[in-house]
Parts: sequence; structure tokens; C-alpha cells
Amino acid sequence: MFRIVLFFCVSYLFAAGELLVSNYSFAATSFGKGKVLVFSRGDANGGFSLLEFGTGAPLRILSSEFSIFENDVEYTAVHDGILSDTKAELRRVPFVKAGKLGSVLPMYELDSTGLFRKPAGFISMRGVEEGGLSYIPLELPRISYLDTSFSLMDNALSAFAYDSLSNVLWSAMGASGLLRYDVSKGFGNVQEKTLVLNKKEQRLDTLTYGMELKFSNTPSILGLALEPEKNVLWLATSTGLWVQEEAQSAKLKFISGLEKSRVTGVWLGGTPTQIIAETSEYKSGHLENKLWRSLDGKNFAEVVFRDTTGKKIKGVYDGTDYSVSDVAFVGKQVFVAVRTVGGAESGLLKLDSLGAIPWEAEENQWLYGFEAGVVDRNTIILSVNDWLLPNGGTGLAVTTYGNGISVSADSGKTWQPVLNQAAVGKNLSSIRMVPSVIAADGESLIAYNLSKESKVTIEIFSYDMRKVRTIVKDALRPASAGRSTNAAEDLWDGRDDMGRAVTMGIYYVRVKDNHGHVGWGKVMTLGGR
Repeated sequence: MFRIVLFFCVSYLFAAGELLVSNYSFAATSFGKGKVLVFSRGDANGGFSLLEFGTGAPLRILSSEFSIFENDVEYTAVHDGILSDTKAELRRVPFVKAGKLGSVLPMYELDSTGLFRKPAGFISMRGVEEGGLSYIPLELPRISYLDTSFSLMDNALSAFAYDSLSNVLWSAMGASGLLRYDVSKGFGNVQEKTLVLNKKEQRLDTLTYGMELKFSNTPSILGLALEPEKNVLWLATSTGLWVQEEAQSAKLKFISGLEKSRVTGVWLGGTPTQIIAETSEYKSGHLENKLWRSLDGKNFAEVVFRDTTGKKIKGVYDGTDYSVSDVAFVGKQVFVAVRTVGGAESGLLKLDSLGAIPWEAEENQWLYGFEAGVVDRNTIILSVNDWLLPNGGTGLAVTTYGNGISVSADSGKTWQPVLNQAAVGKNLSSIRMVPSVIAADGESLIAYNLSKESKVTIEIFSYDMRKVRTIVKDALRPASAGRSTNAAEDLWDGRDDMGRAVTMGIYYVRVKDNHGHVGWGKVMTLGGR
């Protein structure tokens, strides 16, 4: 039975510097001209931030509002295993504009272990005003697979597509198939239908109560996209890439060359239209990933990686163990957010009509990240999204785990960080550590402010005031209205001057400038490996 649960989130206008609910931002989407809607979740709270940008370079932030989840809310839009996922398709937080439903994300609730790893439906965000957020529960189909077994997370919503002509939201539900959620007759008369791919008959079948399936003939649907010109669905499945023969048709056809592959995702967009797909296969205990593209209606081919001289380089994608987190399109260019499987290395692949473009001339580095200026701190990039600029053009927004978001108005040539930054006092009168606790193999940014250009020395001391680390010495730092921190250098990773992880405990941070100002802060480290 259909029901919508409304939760009245607390809505606020941000104070200066407080631009996001949390700097742990998982997804972003366009929310009208010049507006970006960001979903964040930190240790303290989670919620949505609505940022409005004006014209100019850098982009001016005109306003920021947010809705924070109430303390007793037992739902979130990101599952707790997203950073450790090794299967590729479960590391994504799909976020799509869906007409009457607003902007839509997946929804998870607490499982029996107290973790957010139980698919529960989706979240509808129509605005940051009171009552603008709805939690829409979905009851998973009662199905049984005769030849394999699945966990709850095998039914997670991994992709959305919205058909604005028929007011239908499509959702990829993994082992549970494909959800058709029809709101054309209003919220009081929603029509739900679950479909499964019948591989043998090459069609979509309606899932019925208690239906027994065979995984060999009814593969998981891991991703989807809607082709607007033809209004047909593309389906990424555990056994191939499929497309509808025509709009509204139950008949499907497989894409030649990818019919036997495990396709984890498919993305469509750009001018002219491009289709990106990723395959992921287990071979001899190794996860082998490949990136594919179709241009101008042509057959899919592996994305070409070339060096700065134009020479093709083989095996770059799988050799580096990448997998896709998200894809954005700007005209003829494609930006693919990737992360190493089970690892922390992340960034963007930038594609033109010929293939992947390296950003660094000397070593042919294809990954656009910290070193290429996408973010100003070495942090995990979680997604990339296109959004509508104030002038009507297409911008880019990158979400990160711990460093807010970065936005670009010039197709990725330059980037501007946007963070939630509490104020720090002038001339080192207050020092903040962000975060205040350093987990194993983590790091904390040292936040401070100078009223005039200075040479800064930053040192770390133990509880008994023994110096364990010099971060920088006589480093030139600028005056700033907010923070003078150099995000690339002014951070501590919980290690001493010899590179050894310090023991767990409280440590003190001293920041000095060459004008006689001294500031102190403190941070706790949990110890590292």
C-alpha cells in the first residue's frame, strides 16, 4: 500500500561561512537556474543545503539555506558501506530531478545491526521550506531466487530516471528488478509496478506476488538511463546492456558486444548524445573493469586513453583498478568520477571526442583531482554533477568526503571550493581542527586567520608538551577575510616527524606568525597503522 511519510525538517538560513549542513557531501543536483542542492551527512547531523550562485568569476554565493534531519529520524540517503564497497554499483548515491516528486534520492533505514544498510524506498526533496521533505517507503517485492541467494543490499536503489512526458520515475532495484512509479494522477493515486528482465524472452515482465525466479534468466538491474529523443530506457544488468525497442514497449534488445558482460551502470547525455557504460567482471579472483562509450549512435567501444602526443595507452582503466561513481556531461565533454576499487584514490576522468585527456604532460596522469586543482585538499571525490549556471550555461559540481563541494563554471578549467567553515578569530586568536578527531589513516585541517600576510610555523605537541611534528616552518600565508589556511599543506595526519603514527590521545597544535601572534588548538587522534 502506498503511503508518504512527511517529516518536518528544521529549516535555516546559514550564517556567514556556514554554507553546508556538513562537509561530508555525497550528492548534488541542479535545482533551477543558478541553484545547487547538496545532500550531506556528518557525524552530528545530515540534511540538504540549497546554494544560490550569482554570476562572476569566482562564482558569488548569493544565499544558502538548509534543512536538517530531526534527531529521531531513522532514514538517510546513503548506506554505511559506501566507502568500502568493492562491487562498483553500490558506491553511488543517485540524485535526479523528478517533476512533481522534486529531487529524488534513495532511502535507507537501520538494519538489525544498527547500520543504515536496509533499502527502504526513496527521499523526495521539493524545497528547504518546512514540509518540503518526504520519505516515501517502498515494500520490497517478496521474491525468491532458486539458484542463488541475496542480501538486503542487493536490492538497493542504484539509479533513477524520470520520464517527464508520462510523469513516471524509474528506479533500478538490483535483484528486485525495475520499479515503475507513476505519479501522473497525483500523489493520492500513485501507480506502482515492479518489472523484471526476462532474458530468454527479451522482455520486461510484471513481477507478481511470490514469483520464483532464476538468476540465470532474471538478472539484477544495476543501472538505467532514459534517452530523451526516443524516450526509451537503457538498462545496465548483471548479464548485459539492454535497451527498449521503442517507448513504452516491454520488448528489449541487447547491445551487441556487451550482451555477456556484467554492466554496473549506464549514463546518457551531452550534445551530441553520448552513452557511457561500465562493465565489471570477476576473473581469477580479480575485478576487471572497463569503460565503454557510444558516440553519435555508433557501436560501443572501449574508451581510448592517450598520452599528450596522441599515442594510445592500453589497459589504463582496469590497470589502475578504477570504477565509476558518477558521470556528468557538458556539451561534447564527459566528466567521469572514479575511485579505485576498495581504495582511497579518486578523481575525474575527462573525455573528449577522441578519448581520455591527460592533465599532466610529463607523466600522462589522467585522473583530475587534488593535484589538478579540482579540490584544494587531498580528499575522496564521491560524485560529479552538472547544474544550470545563472547565465543558463552548464556548470559542474563535485562532492567530497570531508571537504564540501567544488564548483566550476568553465567546464572544469578552474574550481571553487564551497565548505561549511565556522569562523576563526583574527591573528591566530582561535585555532580550529577539522575534524577534531583523526581516525586511523585520516587527517585534520588546521584552520586559522591572519589580518596581514605573514610567515607561519605550525607545530604539534603531545599532552606533556613534547614536540612531535613540525607541519610547516616560516611558510608564507596571505591575509584573508575568512581563513588563511593552505588546505594542501596545513594539515596533520596523526604522524610524527619520522612518519610514525602517534599513540591515541589528545595533542596540541601551536600556530605562530612572524608578528608575535601565537594561537593554540587541540585535536584527538585514534592512532593509525
